[in-house]
Amino acid sequence: MPGDPKKQVSTHSYDAIVIGSGISGGWAAKELCEKGLKTLVLERGRNIEHIKDYPGYNKHPWELKHGGYIPQSVLKENPLISKAAGYAEDTEHFFIRDKDHPYIQEKPFDWIRGYQVGGKSLTWGRSCQRWSDFEFTAPGQFGFAVDWPIRYADIAPWYSHTEKFTGICGNKDGVPSMPDGEFLPAYELNCVEQHMKDVFWKEYKRYLISGRWAHLTEPTDIHREQGRGQCQNRNLCMRGCPFGGYFSSVTSTLPWAAKTGNLTIRPHSVVHSIIYDEKNQRAAGVRVIDTVSKEATEYFARIIFLNASALNTNLILLNSTSDRFPDGLGNDSGVLGKYICFHNYRGSMNGAIDGFTDKYFKVRKPAECVIPNFRNLGKQDTDFLGGYTIFTGAYRERFNADGAPGLIGAELKESMSEPGGWRMYMYMQGETIPKETNRVYLSPTEKDQWGIPLLVTDVGYDDNDDRMVKDFLEQGKAMMEKAGGRDIITNDTKQPPGLDIHEMGGVRMGHDPKTSMLNKWNQLHACKNVFVTDGACMTSTGNQSPSILYMAFTARAANHAVEELKKGNL
Repeated sequence: MPGDPKKQVSTHSYDAIVIGSGISGGWAAKELCEKGLKTLVLERGRNIEHIKDYPGYNKHPWELKHGGYIPQSVLKENPLISKAAGYAEDTEHFFIRDKDHPYIQEKPFDWIRGYQVGGKSLTWGRSCQRWSDFEFTAPGQFGFAVDWPIRYADIAPWYSHTEKFTGICGNKDGVPSMPDGEFLPAYELNCVEQHMKDVFWKEYKRYLISGRWAHLTEPTDIHREQGRGQCQNRNLCMRGCPFGGYFSSVTSTLPWAAKTGNLTIRPHSVVHSIIYDEKNQRAAGVRVIDTVSKEATEYFARIIFLNASALNTNLILLNSTSDRFPDGLGNDSGVLGKYICFHNYRGSMNGAIDGFTDKYFKVRKPAECVIPNFRNLGKQDTDFLGGYTIFTGAYRERFNADGAPGLIGAELKESMSEPGGWRMYMYMQGETIPKETNRVYLSPTEKDQWGIPLLVTDVGYDDNDDRMVKDFLEQGKAMMEKAGGRDIITNDTKQPPGLDIHEMGGVRMGHDPKTSMLNKWNQLHACKNVFVTDGACMTSTGNQSPSILYMAFTARAANHAVEELKKGNL
């Protein structure tokens, strides 16, 4: 390294380093800075400032060059990232360009990424359901993964901690498979959704609830202190919300951390590896490559939080080799990069429902309804393992399309002045089973523009996934028909893994260092001052949306890290 090494250690030293500024990285920064630690956040992408860097937040479609659509030239250059939910002309600046960030696919895998301060917290789906004990106990009970080292009771207080600050709307529904939390008022069901709810409970004893979503339906004092305001129901969230109505690192946790005076954010900083101190048997710091100058710099800290998003966290640990850890930092077990899993989104359906034409719906609510998992709860009652959440809802078409064919002029205009009929839909979010053969590893020959080995993805579906999709399509269609649905079209997209953007695992938690990477506090078994609290830490996937769990894991781990620092154990 150029310059005086002793001077560099002095000027580049912090109490904590957080790698990544997305949902979990932002929470790590907030918690550590609040507790008095001088904290460096490293982000490989550009800086983003609230409102200033939301170029399309208030534009009408006709103010966008292509009316909101992506031109064919851009689609041709970006065949992968353009598949992402939410990718459009008004949001494309929050997503990578394919050519800038290559990787190698042994099997088809769509790795969706957004590199900027705030990461994918700017474009996430915002769904926030709690896990139940069913999800924490199932892997050990049914033997499809190692046992989780914690249970719901361990994480429940941290769910509450994060929900109050983040702002999650919902009802106290009393659903065993989706515990209640600290909620702001829920979004109201429209008339057809209420009808569906009544039918599904009467006929199946299955719940339909207003979704738990990270939106400020009624801000509290803690949200106003963050400078955030009430959700305006514009449903333009992925553009960046100027009101702060939905949660992101940029509107919430990072500014909160900055107010302490303990935060330093360094964008344009690709993490090459974590530096291991052989003598003291701990991580000493992080080696960073500046994306603009290509210069390498080392930063040092007493604790390191890895929140680079699951696959990048795997990449960094795999590339962090030393005499002590020739196969990657903390990888005594040999499981690093293995047991990668994701959520199964392949199944969907929609159909029409007659009636209810004397009613419409209020606002463009940015949340959906949820049917909590009803499969394999405590016992296996199907021919597959795991369960699935169903996202669902109903909407009224903007105009009477059935009456429009053949009409022109005034008659067509008149037909479009009245709304059309009602439609309802469902799509699945299914649990996938961790498998050793689902893995990521480093290319031995190919590197990126910063000299870092490319990641290779070797991840695919199995028969369990196929059986789950089949069950959802059968059950969902039967439920919609029972509610009066007609002309129901079911679909298995057979899309590659990755488009769920819920990749997990590779650095899993567990009791035994021989079969897992992390202990119950999200610490590397073999390197106690490194914590992993993003999706890489997951032992299994559950069926619920995972982001709120990552937030809770992060807050819990940060609290533990600070306590251990005070005791002199780190």
